[in-house]
Amino acid sequence: MAKAETRKRARREPMSRVDTAWLRMERATNPMMITGVLMFAEPMSIETLRRVVKQRFLAYSRFRQKAVDTPAGASWQTDEDFDLDWHVQLTALPGRGGKRALERYVSQLASSPLDHSRPLWQFHLVERYDGGSALVARIHHSYADGIALVQVLLSLTDTTREPAKGSDLPHAWLKQDGADVARRVGAVDRYMKLGSRALEKGMEMYRDPTLAAMLAKEGGEIARELLNALALSDDPPSLLRGKLGVSKRVAWAEPLDLEEVKAVGRACDCTVNDVLMATAAGALRDYMIERGDDVDGVTLRATVPVNLRPLEHARKLGNHFGLVFLELPVGEGNPIRRVERVAKCMNDLKNSRQAIVAFGLLAALGMAPAQVQGLALELFSRKATAVATNVPGPQQPLYLAGCTLREMMFWVPQTGSIGVGISILSYNGRVHFGLIADAKLIPDPDAVIRRFGAEFDKLLYLALMGDWDRTLDGAGAAALMPADS
Repeated sequence: MAKAETRKRARREPMSRVDTAWLRMERATNPMMITGVLMFAEPMSIETLRRVVKQRFLAYSRFRQKAVDTPAGASWQTDEDFDLDWHVQLTALPGRGGKRALERYVSQLASSPLDHSRPLWQFHLVERYDGGSALVARIHHSYADGIALVQVLLSLTDTTREPAKGSDLPHAWLKQDGADVARRVGAVDRYMKLGSRALEKGMEMYRDPTLAAMLAKEGGEIARELLNALALSDDPPSLLRGKLGVSKRVAWAEPLDLEEVKAVGRACDCTVNDVLMATAAGALRDYMIERGDDVDGVTLRATVPVNLRPLEHARKLGNHFGLVFLELPVGEGNPIRRVERVAKCMNDLKNSRQAIVAFGLLAALGMAPAQVQGLALELFSRKATAVATNVPGPQQPLYLAGCTLREMMFWVPQTGSIGVGISILSYNGRVHFGLIADAKLIPDPDAVIRRFGAEFDKLLYLALMGDWDRTLDGAGAAALMPADS
């Protein structure tokens, strides 16, 4: 009996503080799942998929474990009744099973929490989709962040239809950004301690000048970043904010050409990410205007995850990212000025420590009392209207079990009272936009997503019409735009 009890205890692993925070953020209105869709050119059998999942996905022992949460803390426990057939299921879409039908099916899955009595993930293979098949993956955020989980999903793929033994996918596409990230990660312990102190005070420090002065003295720049984040005003009222329901709606756009996005970035002397986020701001602006919202001069914020580890380490699972507040200038009518404003905000954020401050707060949040957790979550979610993610993927064709991966998209969960999520993923020379939203806020996400292409076309037109020997700015764009725009 004693030996059996020892084995049982050995099968449990303490969950990290940050992973615990994401586990405990689960709400009926916002399930903490990362949802992905992979579309293949050829049909895939359920037996083949289960074989790949068993060989590659379950090579991560964590995915055989379920999350166990108690007042004393959360832990990972091996599921003695693990059933691969339950985790990898076959389904079919009604009717002809086109894009709209798949979007409705993914919306249904994104609205349905995972079963907490089992490991928190499921794969759903959709047969006979668009001449091939589609795979919908749902994985709980407590296992890892979006950057890591996208790479885990890509680890199921190969760079050739029939891979040679020992071929290594990661080296084909992972960026080596370890030096800068390692420098930032070295400071995380300090931020975790500061985050704990802030949470112990019930998130009231931004209204307490005495505490603020003490932390500024002790923490210097760290404390100032934390105070700045806490002192941000709430995002303005709009149709994109409101009481959330329990139904999600997802949609994805026709992909953009990555080289064209880069061309706009070169014309405006900014990054691909700046161009894409400004495109998202333009799409939201146009949708809000059509719905009758007054957007004049309005700026909304999106929380944007920032990777805090080298990408080559991302497949080690766990959550290792911070959050920054990016401004989306939906009140700006000039497309190039939107790019300029996004670029300036992003540059300011790159020179700040806001991301690591947020990581420290998340770590502290994982061990905080429930009342403080709720207060902190509400405080921060009021400061943003959307969650926005941009993950660079491999720029070459991939194959899963011999099937060509045509397109892929994913959505990260929203937190607290945030009900809109924007996802951007580049793959094989194309950029994929996805939107997930609370059905009460955006019942028709296709009406938003179809605007992404039109908004980018405006930027591309202005970039092509501008003086190629000079950086295109807002004033130059205004001169090229029609008088009634």
